[in-house]
Order: sequence, then structure tokens, then C-alpha cells
Amino acid sequence: MITAVAIFIGLVLVLLALDLLVINRKDHEPTMKEALGWSAFWISLALAFAIPLEMAYANNWFELGGGRIDPVDGSALTGGLAVGKYLAAYVMEKALSVDNLFVIATVFAMFKVPKEYRHRVLFWGIIGAIVMRGVMIGAGTELVARFHWLMYVFGAFLIYTGIKMLRTSEDGGEAPGADFIQRTIRRFVPVSDKIESRNFFFRKEGVLFATPLFVALITVECADLVFAVDSIPACLAITGDPFIVFTSNIFAILGLRSLYFALDGMMDKFHHLKTALSLVLVVVGAKMLFGEWLKPLLGKEVFVWGSLGLVGLMILGGIVASLVIKAPEKK
Repeated sequence: MITAVAIFIGLVLVLLALDLLVINRKDHEPTMKEALGWSAFWISLALAFAIPLEMAYANNWFELGGGRIDPVDGSALTGGLAVGKYLAAYVMEKALSVDNLFVIATVFAMFKVPKEYRHRVLFWGIIGAIVMRGVMIGAGTELVARFHWLMYVFGAFLIYTGIKMLRTSEDGGEAPGADFIQRTIRRFVPVSDKIESRNFFFRKEGVLFATPLFVALITVECADLVFAVDSIPACLAITGDPFIVFTSNIFAILGLRSLYFALDGMMDKFHHLKTALSLVLVVVGAKMLFGEWLKPLLGKEVFVWGSLGLVGLMILGGIVASLVIKAPEKK
């Protein structure tokens, strides 16, 4: 499996290098056409990855498959089942990352980040997110493999989080701990008042200053860490296979930047989407708690693909409801 992870990370680094050094070498505000095109590219790439994934698990390439047992439900990871769980985890992470976009928009507004520099902040934010999530996924899958009872803890936590989100679904996105982050950074390095260039740091009279761009980057990283605490346990409800969880998470994150620019300015229209995401967390938490009783009744294949369909329907329902039902007027 280590070889498979190394190859996948190598592929991701090549794509990111092309993004930074070739495609987006010059700072600019992506057009709607660009954003939609890149969103389609990342989604297509994530879906296309299911083909080599199925072949790898079916033929035991790189020690994947070959009767590997998923610690979450005890099923043997055949090619078809691995693809089903990968797609379910990808859709889950993609859906939950939408809520993160509202927070990112709040951070950019708070620190007055010019639109031409936002891609740069999100690019380096994704680099940090890949590292953080890799560590969290490795630890989480190992814990689930060793201590199966943690599945019930994660399930209860997701239900609690979903209910909490549901009760505050109309509050809008917030930047978690933005003031605390800014105060902490100022303890180590002075922060300038204005963003005057694309740089995160600059020197003035021999003194190193951080710019609000750097503070925005750290705030975005912390926001992703907060959301990962919810989304990774949600993916662990689907599978405990670290390669499937890691690849589905990373593909969802890679498309986050283009999705942000595609939805920028339209986020207020999806006022019922957060409610749908809250219900998704509750359903996934219930799945973790009662999955052992449901799988024998439905069958493992139906259980996996049915979960994927249910999550998709709930998200689609939130989008349709947002377009059909007007948002309540704020008092």
C-alpha cells in the first residue's frame, strides 16, 4: 500500500506544480468559465480514478485488495465494493466541503483579500490541508482497525454535530477563532495593516512583517482542520481502508478552489444547503451506530450504494429547495 500512496501523492504533486508554475503562474481573478471548467476537470479526474482503483483492488496491485478486510464492516474489499466506497466517501467529503466554502468567503471578506490573490491563498491552504488530513486519516483508520467501538463514538459525535448545525443553520458561515489566530500570530511576528503584494511576508527596515494574506491563510487552514474533524469520521463510517479514505478526501479538496470561484457570489442563494448537510451528518452518524443491524438486512452492496444515493438525494434536495423556496428575511 505504501507504493500506491507514494504514486498517488506523486500524481497530486505533479498536478499542483502544473497549476502553480504553468497554468496559474500569474495572479488573476478566475472567470466563471475558468472556474466551471476546472471544477469539471477535477470532478472528472476523481471519477476517472475509480477505474484504476477497481483494477488495483480486483487484481491486488500494490497490496490493495486481495481479500483485504474493511475494519468498518468486515467486508472483503473487491474491486466493485472498493469503487462504491470510494465514490460514497468522495461525495460525502465533497458535500461537506461546501460548508467550508462559506467560511472561506467570510475569511476573505474579513481580511479584504483581493480577488486576484485568493487562488494563491487557497493553493497553499490545500497543501497544508493534504498534510493535516493525511496524518488524521492515518491515525483515524488505525484507531478504527484496533478499537472498533470507536465507530459508535464517531457516530454519536456526528449526530450531535449535525443537530447542532441544524439548530444554527441560518446563522451563516463564521471564521473559527479568527481573532485568536490573529492575536497569536502577532505574538511572533508583526502584521501589516494592508495587503500590498502577493507575498505572505516582507521586510521593512530589517524587520520581518507578516501580511494579512498570511493571517488569512492560517485562518483558512484552521477552518479546514475544524471541518476535517467532522468530515473524516463521516468518511470512516463508509470505510476504514486508509487508501480509499485518503484518495477520496484529497480529490475532494483539490477541486475546492475552483468550486469556490464557481460559487462565489452565489452562495447566499443556497440557503437550505446547510440544512441538508446537517441532515447528512445525522444520517451518517446513525449509519455508524446501526450499520451492523442494517447490513445483514440490505446486503453489503446495497448498503454502500444505497448510502451514496441517499446522500446525493439529500444534497440535491437542499439545492432544489434553495432555488424554489425563498430565504426568510433577516430581522
